[in-house]
Amino acid sequence: MNKMSMKWLSLLLLLQLACYFSSGSCGKVLVWPMDYSHWMNMKTILDELVTRSHEVTVLTPSVSTFIDPQKTSSLKLVTFPLSLIKEENENFLKLFVEKWKHAVRDSFWNHLSTVESLSWGYSDILMKTCREVVSNKELMVKLHEEKFDVIFADAVGPCGELLAEILKIPFMYSLYSTPGSSVEKKSGRLPFPPSYVPVMLSELSDHMTFMERVKNMIYALYFEFWFQAYNEKKWNQFYSEVLGRPTTLVETMGKAEMWLIRNYWDFSFPRPRLPNFEFVGGIHCKPAKSLPKEMEEFVQSSGEHGIVVFSLGSMVSNMSEERANVIASALAQIPQKVLWRYDGKKPDTLGPNTQLYKWLPQNDLLGHPKTKAFVTHGGSNGVYEAIYHGVPMVGLPLFADQPHNIVHMKAKGAAVRLDLETMSTEDLLNALKEVINNPSYKQNVMRLSAIHHDRPVKPLDLAVFWIEFVMRHKGAKHLRPAIHNLTWLQYHSLDVIGFLLACVATAAFVITKCCLFCYWKFAGKGKKGKRD
Repeated sequence: MNKMSMKWLSLLLLLQLACYFSSGSCGKVLVWPMDYSHWMNMKTILDELVTRSHEVTVLTPSVSTFIDPQKTSSLKLVTFPLSLIKEENENFLKLFVEKWKHAVRDSFWNHLSTVESLSWGYSDILMKTCREVVSNKELMVKLHEEKFDVIFADAVGPCGELLAEILKIPFMYSLYSTPGSSVEKKSGRLPFPPSYVPVMLSELSDHMTFMERVKNMIYALYFEFWFQAYNEKKWNQFYSEVLGRPTTLVETMGKAEMWLIRNYWDFSFPRPRLPNFEFVGGIHCKPAKSLPKEMEEFVQSSGEHGIVVFSLGSMVSNMSEERANVIASALAQIPQKVLWRYDGKKPDTLGPNTQLYKWLPQNDLLGHPKTKAFVTHGGSNGVYEAIYHGVPMVGLPLFADQPHNIVHMKAKGAAVRLDLETMSTEDLLNALKEVINNPSYKQNVMRLSAIHHDRPVKPLDLAVFWIEFVMRHKGAKHLRPAIHNLTWLQYHSLDVIGFLLACVATAAFVITKCCLFCYWKFAGKGKKGKRD
């Protein structure tokens, strides 16, 4: 036996020993991921699973944007061919972002109608991807032979649950939220009392006036009876054809063993939960690492004034020159040094205190002791990193969950909100001065940070625990509430209320008839006696 073979044998034995002595049995996890920030969150969990000696296989399409084989060496990637070309996918996503950004300023009905239309367009791409996976016989045979213990999927992209049905293995979800919380409400049956739980896209807090509760109820009814995140008729037909029996997307997704919700009470407003829902917000957050040398020198040059970090995320790659100049002019007037993630033409009003970067080590900058404020679009990942490190925010939300997130931070006193398209230089300048100079913002975000860190179990450990739990016990059926077996009428006890009302009405009718009968009987005798 040569030296190379001995090394591989030693490595295999070490892995087996690590597996034997680990807290949970080594398992095989199949992953149905999503791209962009969804993948960043999921990868954090997957990397931790690998360190605990589990084998993780990720199904990835050939047109993936963020799932880079060179950055996922610890994961086993199974790439499947997709007829959709990369440019076509990227062009749709750009159109998706731009249309939703403009729809935010439309009327209630136009806004939600546009969101539904965009969701259905994305739904068609997801269905095309799913269809090409399950019809790939060679791939499906290979997946059958692997004998996975669990499927870990992102609930925003259907198909993981269909693979679980075909492969006959348990599955669980990772999810932040969906428009109107429609997926977690319809499929997961998570309760959302509209009296104090604001519907996503309503931009309300949990303390509502009467008219705000009216608005929230309208949103709740709209998402309950009208809005569909996916073209459910198409998905129902597709799933029924593949499985050879009548079924629906909602029913199939509802079979998830666990839902790992990427949120927590430092960020979210308190609301009811179910036993098979675990809130693991901030799983990707981690201590800051040292900055690159040149960047650190620029940060240190800020002196006692400190720095401002400015980033509008990975999905917004352009901005009009007029907006860029408005922003640059405001940044030039503050004493802080500014690190701005920006990939467009250099603004004419850019000040000497501001440096532009195509990419920023955002977490490391937010964790730097000189950071005074974070200008953000309000993506959940960035907001959580700001909470983790205790940095107050100026929110410039653009689309999707971003306005919802900034509303939460504003309600908790940790952020100021502005409109990117309508704000003036003075508006941004005043907002920055407010969050930097008013100590209440720093105090409030530090309180949220303390809540975030003060947990009995770290969110990443909790997420991994439940994946291992599902693998060990072949599911988590004992946590599944009976609500999944009830119709909408039964869940709201409308059948019981109807029955009780019918009983009351019947009893009232009988009593009334008896009283009338007695009245006429005795009244008749009285009249007869008088005549005699």
